[in-house]
Amino acid sequence: MSYVMSYIAAVPEARKAEYQRHCELAAAVFKDHGATRIVECWGDQVPPGEVTSFPMAVKAEEGEIVVTGWQEWPDKATHDANMEAAMKDPRFREMGEMPFDGKRMIFAGFQTILDV
Repeated sequence: MSYVMSYIAAVPEARKAEYQRHCELAAAVFKDHGATRIVECWGDQVPPGEVTSFPMAVKAEEGEIVVTGWQEWPDKATHDANMEAAMKDPRFREMGEMPFDGKRMIFAGFQTILDV
């Protein structure tokens, strides 16, 4: 089964168009380096929590929207073999500054156990 690299972040609502363009450019890089699918999602129903929540996890501030996304790779070996090269791809430097605070971004890799 596939390998998934997933993340959540907080993006200023006023920078949505800039963020979407950033995602489109980054997706092309990851696809060129072996990712099979890229999904980006803009928060719509992301409630605050009292103990845990997506907004709490990324320390979302007033005026920020929580986003999530993931990259699907054929398998972990393909991901591991290509991620470093993807991150060093010169197209990332050409994209300029990220339209969100990357220090509050959370990311992790997951082995797929069910896909229906």
